[in-house]
Amino acid sequence: ALELQPHGIDVLHHLPGVGKNLQDHLQARPVFKCRASTINTETGNMFQLAAIAFQYALKRSGPMAMAASLGTGFLKTHAELETPDIQFHIQPFSADNPADGSHKFSAFTASVLQLRPESTGRIVLRSASPYDYPAIYPNYLATKTDCDTLVAGIKIARDICDYAPLKDLVTEEHAPGVGVGRDDDEAVLDWARSTATTIYHPTGTCKMGQDKMAVVDSRLRVHGLSGLRVADASIMPVITSGNTNAPTIMIGEKLADFVLEDA
Repeated sequence: ALELQPHGIDVLHHLPGVGKNLQDHLQARPVFKCRASTINTETGNMFQLAAIAFQYALKRSGPMAMAASLGTGFLKTHAELETPDIQFHIQPFSADNPADGSHKFSAFTASVLQLRPESTGRIVLRSASPYDYPAIYPNYLATKTDCDTLVAGIKIARDICDYAPLKDLVTEEHAPGVGVGRDDDEAVLDWARSTATTIYHPTGTCKMGQDKMAVVDSRLRVHGLSGLRVADASIMPVITSGNTNAPTIMIGEKLADFVLEDA
């Protein structure tokens, strides 16, 4: 109600948890220049792009047939942890901002994300118009654990590139760069705060549960309303410790079961 009333929207049912509990995987993107050819140098002009398009059209192979990340790994930042707390995505390209295109030099990205962030944010309306984008406040790196874990993950990524076989491939660390000392946690954290971005795993804003901030019940029915269910990543009370795609598909399949059972 507090989110709707300022915009003149009638409140049919008060559910204060809608839009709250936003959780996401934040990725820091260390970049390493390398000797081998990467997508950066294979897509530098229109002729190369045309060749890639033909390769895919004729053979269903080449860069257009690849996933964005060609390798991934789950690691622990501390040996005493029971399960991994960071994930790497290795990508054969690099960019300061993907929307601006890739770098002009050959490089790869060793994306680092924290699997179990403690920080939560929110999503709110900007206006009553359905055409206006909402305001999203992810509130990344709001706890010491989140900060320490991401910094530790970045350090591991940098260390891995110091050893064979990557050591023989890497020519220079582009980001964070030699100006950001490996033992300077504050400098590494400042770099992460200024450059890290979403890996597109938003969850939690219509969480399942029975507490006052829950939005749906265990059968994905919206509390207090009939005929309305939610079936996507927003119903997760806590973000998954890994990619959200497969769990979200499972949620949709489970909803189909519920609807058939209740028919």
